[in-house]
Amino acid sequence: MTKKIISLMVVVLLVTTLAACSTTKVKRVETGEEIALTDRWNDTDSRLVAEEMIEDMLSFPWLKRYQQQHDENGFPTITIQRVQNKSHEHIAVDTFVNDLKRSIIRSGVADFIVSGKEREQVREEMKQQDLYASDESRLEMGQEQGANFALSGTINSMVDSLDGKRVTFYQVDLKLIDMQSTREVWNGQKKIKKLQERSRFGL
Repeated sequence: MTKKIISLMVVVLLVTTLAACSTTKVKRVETGEEIALTDRWNDTDSRLVAEEMIEDMLSFPWLKRYQQQHDENGFPTITIQRVQNKSHEHIAVDTFVNDLKRSIIRSGVADFIVSGKEREQVREEMKQQDLYASDESRLEMGQEQGANFALSGTINSMVDSLDGKRVTFYQVDLKLIDMQSTREVWNGQKKIKKLQERSRFGL
C-alpha cells in the first residue's frame, strides 16, 4: 500500500471521526440578549436604532411648539409613510417600523395613527359594523383621527473588506414632516459600524 493511499485513508478516517463526534446544541436565550453571529443588521440593531431615534425626535422643539399651540394634554399624532431599505442586504423593514411604532406609543407624549392597508382594514370593519352591529355597539363612521405629522426615511449601507477583515457601515436617516405646513421639523441620523475578522483557520 503506497504512502499516498495510506495518507488518504488517515484523512478520511479523521473526517469521519470528527463528523461522528459533532453535535448540535440549542438553548433558549433572553429575547433582549444580543447574539451577533455575523456583521449583518439584526434585531438588536433594529430595536436600539428605533429607540434612540424616536427619543431624539421627541427632544426637538417641534413637540414643545405643538404643546404650546394646543391643549397641554393633547398629543400630536404621527403616522409612518415609508421606510425604504437601500442597503446591500435584505432587512426586515416591517420589524424596524414596528419598533418605531412601539417607541412612539411608549413615549406617552405622542399618538400613532395607522395608515395604508391597516387603515383600509379598519374602515372595512366599520362598514361591516354599520350593516350588522347593534345600535348600542355600532361605532359612528367619519370619526377618524387625522395625522399631524408623517415619519419617513431610508436605511443605507456600505461594505469595505481587506485581508480577511470586513467593515459594514449602516446609516439610518429619518425625517418628520408637519402635514399641515409640509415643514420638515426633525431630521435624524443614526450610524452603526461593525467589524468582522475571519480566523486564519476559517473558523
